[in-house]
Formats: sequence, C-alpha cells, structure tokens
Amino acid sequence: MVRQAKAQRMLTHDQIWAALDRLAARAGLSPSGLAKRAGLDPTTFNRSKRVTADGRERWPSTESIAKALAAADTSIDSFAKLIDDDGVRDGRSVPLLGFAQAGTSGAFDEAGLPSGRGWTEIALPTTEDRHTFALEISGDALAPVYRDGDIVLVSPGAPIRRGDRVVVRSKAGEVTVATLKRRSAKTLELQPLDGAQAECTMAAGDVVWIARILWASQ
Repeated sequence: MVRQAKAQRMLTHDQIWAALDRLAARAGLSPSGLAKRAGLDPTTFNRSKRVTADGRERWPSTESIAKALAAADTSIDSFAKLIDDDGVRDGRSVPLLGFAQAGTSGAFDEAGLPSGRGWTEIALPTTEDRHTFALEISGDALAPVYRDGDIVLVSPGAPIRRGDRVVVRSKAGEVTVATLKRRSAKTLELQPLDGAQAECTMAAGDVVWIARILWASQ
C-alpha cells in the first residue's frame, strides 16, 4: 500500500486519491476510464472504493498506481508533482461527484454548492466561477449526448440562456440534465437530451437550483 514520505512529511489518503484524479483528468479520462485503460477493474479508482463500509480509509496499491502511470504515459516524478496542490499548473481543480450521488441528501447546500463528504477533485479548464463543480455521468440514461464515464463541468454562477444545457435539482431530490427551452417566473420548460422525448415543464417553485453545463470530457 502507498504510505511513502515525500519531502520529509507523510502523504495523506486524500492527497494520493486527488493525484490519481488529476492523472485521469490530464489523460482526458474519468477515474473509471483510467482504470479501464490500465487493465484494472473499472471500479478500482471509484470514490466508493476509497473508504470501506465501516469508514476505514482504503489506499490504492502500488501495482494499481504503476499500471495507471503506464496507461497515462506518465512518470513517477510527474505523479509526485500531482500530489501537491500546485502540481497542476495548466488548469484548476474543481469538486467532482458521481452523477448518481448528486441527488443524495447533503451533497449540496441550499445554494446548490458542493457540500458534505464524497466529493473528490479533478483538473479542468479554468473558469471564472469559483463555485464550479464537476459531475461524472454513470449509465446510459443521457446517451447519446453524454456517455457512461463522461464528466460535465457545471457552473452555478454562469448566466443561463435559452438553448443552454443545464442541470436542475427539484425539491423532490431529482437531478435532471436537459436543454433549457424557456424560463419564466413561474415555470421552466426543458427539452430532454433524447430529442425523441417530449418537452417537460417544471413549476419554478419546485426547483431548488439550476446551473449551466460549461464543458464535457468525451
């Protein structure tokens, strides 16, 4: 297991996993995509594998890290730089959460900003909104626009216009990705990403927050 000292200090569990997330991002992959390319079980680097059911920290093995480095064509020296917060200089890190977990209680605060545990981070293009976060798509519900393993960059502070792809959370806890057709003081009209599906309308009072999708890794 990885518990090596760097620069006369102990590495932390969060630092190692954050470095793996950055490694995947630099390769244009999600953590599960990196694991697949490395010939590992696709769930090897998933957030659910980072802590055991009884709350103990689970560390990645040196073998899995070595395979990930080979898959990303990255040296151990470059990986060491990713461990430091300033290791990624060609972008910024934003909070990352699996889309399936976005509807769980405590994942966001009342303003629609990332909150609680379960968030990791990913290096993505620079954005002016400091509250920007990322969601990893799971399953094929949003195909063909977004596929399993794709990551979308979401900005709660970006202006939203007709035709933008947005993430909407309802008071019932449902998180929806769609194209905004029309927005008024009373309703939201949304077009599902599957063009064959009919438009849907939500009452404004049922919406907790709405945020614009700025970017997606595909």
